[in-house]
Amino acid sequence: MERAFGLDIPRTLEEVCDPQRMALLVYDMQIGILSQLRNGDQVTARVVRVLEAARHAGIRVFFFRHLSLPKELMGVSQLRMAMAWQRVDSVEQVKPWFLRDAPSFQLVPEVAPRPSEAIFDKITMSAFEGTPLNIALRDCGINAFAIVGVATEIGIEPTVRHAADLGYIPVIVSDACGSGHEEAAQRSLDSLAFAGDAITTDVETLCGIFGRMRTPNPDRPPA
Repeated sequence: MERAFGLDIPRTLEEVCDPQRMALLVYDMQIGILSQLRNGDQVTARVVRVLEAARHAGIRVFFFRHLSLPKELMGVSQLRMAMAWQRVDSVEQVKPWFLRDAPSFQLVPEVAPRPSEAIFDKITMSAFEGTPLNIALRDCGINAFAIVGVATEIGIEPTVRHAADLGYIPVIVSDACGSGHEEAAQRSLDSLAFAGDAITTDVETLCGIFGRMRTPNPDRPPA
């Protein structure tokens, strides 16, 4: 750990993975999203492994869901995005995919949140925009997070970039981050690596670090 100006500056992944200073973000692991991936089952299994390891280590966990507004409330940017994603030429053809009560909006059952974990809904790509995430992390004294889920090229890259601007240390668990377009996802990872703000790791490495941490008292929240 580097020490400067009264600050502890982590240099390694193991130093970043302090359960008192780190959270796990589980991004958009929704039925309607995973069903679109050819390897959705594999991504889910890897996310579950990281989730279980984080829980064992006493890491705070936050889940996210992408929410579609009714068409009457979408607005200009939401309607333009929906037309682009659905490859249609008019608003009339748009069908909101992730309405609040739709089965596609729900998280896959394998990642069911515990009562001690939070779910934030969003209409944005960055998990920090329009949600209480930044407030919640700051209030818990958290300055780093690991992120898993879907999709690398759509929501995880914007979340990581936004987080870096807010002063967080993002850890991307690359093989637990699914994608709809593999080449675009790799470009996102390459670009983030070039910027240098984030740490990229894999499930095996991160779970190994989490596994060496002390299991907290289940009757008491992490310090």
